[in-house]
Amino acid sequence: MSAVPQLSLLGCPPCDVIHHASVEILRRTGVRVYHEAARRLLYDAGARLTDGKRVQIPAGMVAWALAQAPSSVTLCSRGEDSAAVSLTGRRVSFGPGSDCPNYLDPRSGERRPFTTADLIDCIKLVDGLPELDFCMSMGVPADLDGESPYRHQFALMLEQTSKPIVFVAEDRADCEAIAAMAAEAAGCAASLRLNPSILLYSEPSSPLTHTESATDKLLFMAEEALPVVHSPAPMMGGTAPATLAGAYALGNAEVLSSLVMHQLTNPGAPFVYGVQAHHLDMTSTISVYGAPVYQVARAMSAEMGRHYGLPTWGNAGMSDSCVMDEQAAADAAISVLLALLTGTNLAHDVGYLEAGLTTSPEMMVFTAEMIGMMRRFAEGIRLDAEAMALEVIDAVGPGGDFLITDHTMDHFRDLWEPSLLSRARVEDWAAAGRKRLGDRLREKTLALMADGRVS
Repeated sequence: MSAVPQLSLLGCPPCDVIHHASVEILRRTGVRVYHEAARRLLYDAGARLTDGKRVQIPAGMVAWALAQAPSSVTLCSRGEDSAAVSLTGRRVSFGPGSDCPNYLDPRSGERRPFTTADLIDCIKLVDGLPELDFCMSMGVPADLDGESPYRHQFALMLEQTSKPIVFVAEDRADCEAIAAMAAEAAGCAASLRLNPSILLYSEPSSPLTHTESATDKLLFMAEEALPVVHSPAPMMGGTAPATLAGAYALGNAEVLSSLVMHQLTNPGAPFVYGVQAHHLDMTSTISVYGAPVYQVARAMSAEMGRHYGLPTWGNAGMSDSCVMDEQAAADAAISVLLALLTGTNLAHDVGYLEAGLTTSPEMMVFTAEMIGMMRRFAEGIRLDAEAMALEVIDAVGPGGDFLITDHTMDHFRDLWEPSLLSRARVEDWAAAGRKRLGDRLREKTLALMADGRVS
């Protein structure tokens, strides 16, 4: 028996309110679908075409699609058949984000365009941090000279790490090439489907639009029975209503319509649920990451996914700050704890700064420290006989000493120990060079990038 801290935001009645609002949007307003084959799928299944490309989807079709999709998704390490990431229940896995144009160099402190060498360094970092469970591309190299960045990114990730890969793609051709590379590493396409090591991250376009390219990618993954997350990012006050309830209902309608097309293509194909509702900062016109309403939206997404019985997608370890400073550290800690307490299955964007424009290796390493720390918090406490230690208490008695007991020797390593945060008293801290957290963080980041090992 144990006691575990959890955060629950909605519960069944509010989830039903949001669901019915989204279903009403799909029935009355509909979605615009630019993919001809997808429109035909929807029409043949009973949807209504109104102006050539707008599709109104009945509630029964949504219910059918939800009943087809599997409740869990497993991601394996490259060439392995054991689960490396299990997207089920309240299990949480963490990884970086994708495709930032800029890089905050931990060697020079300079913000500059992302390069292929930076990508390799970042992959080494992901591979060497046990707190990160999967890899993403983190940046778009500016030095590829016309090469497809997405295939190039994937090839490097496949080469540099065995961890599962969440990839992005420009179009169906990219998906086909990337799936072929992954199948080769797995042994064959059938082995990849049985033990998937990849998951596609793509998005519909808010408000209520399915572009031809995005839908093509979605349907390809369904055809191949490979995992996909097709998660919108409605921006409150910009591409969605200024209220969180309205923005979320709209984003949820976009996910549900994506799921309908996906399941009509291949019933039972793996699909991960997520809505990433941001808001438009009216003073800066940026889409905000480090805001209370965004954190509430992330909690809503985890709750709605569980309500639907689907694995969930979310965020952690990101900030609007331009540098790895106190603001970034606060955002990382809060977002990691929220992901763990809400049970968001797949939390990406570890290392994002500047609202997703810059990748910071130091932010990745700091967030890994927070993941280890907050995981221990989220584990709660055991309440079994061994943990209650009544026999040990009785044996030691009043005024005794627990330090030398076998029970202490058996359990003191259960207590979390930091690798970056300092517990030294001032004399020892001064003797070790008076290093601040930022100094230690940079040292560890550079060491990991050099040899891929956690010091």
